[in-house]
Amino acid sequence: MSKECKICGKKPMVGSNVSHAHNVNKRRFNPNLKRVRALIDGQVKRIDVCTKCIKSGHVVKAP
Repeated sequence: MSKECKICGKKPMVGSNVSHAHNVNKRRFNPNLKRVRALIDGQVKRIDVCTKCIKSGHVVKAP
């Protein structure tokens, strides 16, 4: 599964873990993706969508 939202295009971001001693390590912030059955052009398809798009109503869930 690619870690990209099919609606908004949100992808993983890169940042740092910073310890109390200020040791810095690279890390990834992955988007919160869910696999959803959605209506796309009148057809039911399974797509990977971030939860923000689901909550905001950008995705019409299939019955």
